Amino acid sequence: MRQLFDRDTWNEIFQSIRKNKLRTFLTMLGVFIGIYIYIGLSGAAKGLDNGFEKQFETIARNTMFIFASTTSKPYAGFKTGRRIQLKLQDVEVLRKQVPEIMAIAPRNLKGIFGSEPGVVKRGTKVGNYSVYGDFPEFTEIATKKIFDGGRFVNSSDIDQERKVCVIGERTQKELFEEDEEPIGAYIAIEDVNFQVVGVHKATGGGPFDNDSDIFIPFTTFQRLYNTGDNVTQFTIAAYDDADVIQVEKDVKAILKRIYKVDPTDEKAIGGFNLGAVFKKIFGFANGLTFLSLIVGVATIIAGVIGIGNILLISVKERTKELGVRRALGATPSEVRNQIIIEALVLTLLAGIIGIIFGAATLKLIDVLTADVDIPYTNPTVPIPYVLMSLFLMVSLGILIGLIPAQRAVSIRPIDALREE
Repeated sequence: MRQLFDRDTWNEIFQSIRKNKLRTFLTMLGVFIGIYIYIGLSGAAKGLDNGFEKQFETIARNTMFIFASTTSKPYAGFKTGRRIQLKLQDVEVLRKQVPEIMAIAPRNLKGIFGSEPGVVKRGTKVGNYSVYGDFPEFTEIATKKIFDGGRFVNSSDIDQERKVCVIGERTQKELFEEDEEPIGAYIAIEDVNFQVVGVHKATGGGPFDNDSDIFIPFTTFQRLYNTGDNVTQFTIAAYDDADVIQVEKDVKAILKRIYKVDPTDEKAIGGFNLGAVFKKIFGFANGLTFLSLIVGVATIIAGVIGIGNILLISVKERTKELGVRRALGATPSEVRNQIIIEALVLTLLAGIIGIIFGAATLKLIDVLTADVDIPYTNPTVPIPYVLMSLFLMVSLGILIGLIPAQRAVSIRPIDALREE
């Protein structure tokens, strides 16, 4: 330990580096590239992970959207092409028979799946917008970002079939003046007046929501469009520990039994499984992180081995010098420590430079992608990963330094002094 703080030790290390600048640079390059690749790939995986977390931060991960279509196979006396219509009473059946379901929200949609959008008016301004009939339970699955002073549909709205609505931010800009307060004002949906109780931002709450959607109570939607107990879509969230793919299969199987659909008919009951998409995305990000670990560690090991080889050559070149030191009283441990410290310095120096360059590259990527509409945010490497890489470099530097160090110790002073 005392030798680590000895000025002569460090003078000798830096003298050796200055004497063989090109060789030292090429030796350190392997370790630098290894840690740079590791930091770059790990950061890229984290940026992708963060991007999708932000993109869908308002919706439960294990979410799926179930809807009905037409049959593609005859079954139980029914012909091909029969239109399946989901019903409100299906909700209780699914809740009882699929315990993995955390929340389920039936929805009716106007302006989706080929239907005509709702006609909305305010004064002389007219527009076509998607109109959703929702229950408050929907916000348990996909949180709505409502501006201050507003709210989403509540239970009283459902029970009393209130003519209230939540409009999108873009809808507000298109139907209201810039300095006009929308909360409490009225708009006409299909020539029926609705009071605005909230304004929402786009939330990324699935493949159908945007900042121009209009939400009204489910029961009010029933009366407005005379839909009865029909349901366009079920939005379902499974518990975090549930197999979301299996839950989707179970839900579809139950609905097929209810509506007498061939169990092998894949078209009659459709779905979009956001949870499965999440699994693939985060699986890819985890795979990229694992790949960065393998590639980075392999490259670091190769670089450290290169440092060991160079130090073996250095020991051979310094045979006479080491013999003189031994003859003047240097102990084997002092000679060994000198070589190990040199290996450790080269390894750590290359690694730290690699970490700095890797972090700078990730910062540059973050700046360049800040205004780009892609799910990529804040590509960083967790501190434990950086510390782990430093620990690995220190350990490998010490281990690889033992080989040339042992070679140096094995040189007999008398033989070294005879070396030409």
